[in-house]
Amino acid sequence: MSNSETFFDVPRKAARLNDLESRQADPAFWADAERARELVQEIKELKSWITPYEALSTRTDDAISMLELLELEPDTEMLTELEGELGRIDAGLNKLELQTMLQGPDDHRDAMLTIHPGAGGTESQDWAEMLMRMYVRWAERRGFTVSVLDIQEGEEAGIKSATIMIKGEYAYGYLKAEKGVHRLVRISPYDSQARRHTSFASVFVYPDIDDTIVIDIRDEDIKMDVYRASGAGGQHINKTSSAVRLTHMPTGTVVACQQERSQHKNKDTAMKMLRAALYALKLEEQEAAKAVLEATKSDNSWGNQIRSYVFQPYTMVNDHRMDFKDSDVHGVMDGDLDALIHAFLKRNGETAA
Repeated sequence: MSNSETFFDVPRKAARLNDLESRQADPAFWADAERARELVQEIKELKSWITPYEALSTRTDDAISMLELLELEPDTEMLTELEGELGRIDAGLNKLELQTMLQGPDDHRDAMLTIHPGAGGTESQDWAEMLMRMYVRWAERRGFTVSVLDIQEGEEAGIKSATIMIKGEYAYGYLKAEKGVHRLVRISPYDSQARRHTSFASVFVYPDIDDTIVIDIRDEDIKMDVYRASGAGGQHINKTSSAVRLTHMPTGTVVACQQERSQHKNKDTAMKMLRAALYALKLEEQEAAKAVLEATKSDNSWGNQIRSYVFQPYTMVNDHRMDFKDSDVHGVMDGDLDALIHAFLKRNGETAA
């Protein structure tokens, strides 16, 4: 189904919503708790379409009425009000259009994001930390919540790895655009001769799957290691071995969590992370024939990057997948990623249409 078909399918969505809401009043609706939860989630998703659509329809009708009045009797104040309203309608249409591009089965879910530096020691580790800050700032701008599930600090600066949870509406749908190798070009602050350096870091994003999705994990397939948290010092770092690392032996998948003081809580969170990682791996295997996800797990090296961030000799962010450029590299690094994400989703939507 193309995006245009999805967008103009609102009447069918409204009919489905009316049917579900009428069934909600029947006590039999709640007899099957699991089915009821699925239907309540469907109601929520349908409302996320219909409510903004109806609001835009009302605003458009009001704008047309204002335009008709202006044709009969010009009014400067009303014209200014109409221009502002047209701008708000345009912004609402753009937002609803973007929503048509978030139709994947997991797009509505929260996201787990992992970052690993490429070769290059401190320089690449610093770049990985810069990327982590960029995603945290992006999430904060959208009102999403961020939790650092695991972080391994670099010896001098930066990070050796990090896993963060970003919770918010369609977090995974947006952040799936970030999967791949990210390249940095700048004058290194760690080079005494102030030479220009190129660094790489990889980003992978998993949907945070819920308990309704069954991923079979046998106890005998899991190796568990415990260790002390290795983040910045202070009262938040536990002096005992509360951090947990889980290795899924059949696939070699490794996850770690040091968020909590309790080893038990960290193990529970790590199991959740492992289920999400194995779910993503399962999707990857299913789509291997199309090479959809396989292409996103490239080496952290030259020629494999999805995006370049250049600070010298000029400033530019270049997304190589759709040749989209943004000259405000500092704004992007401060979390202004929407234009890049939207361009990716639009490109993918046009490809699928």
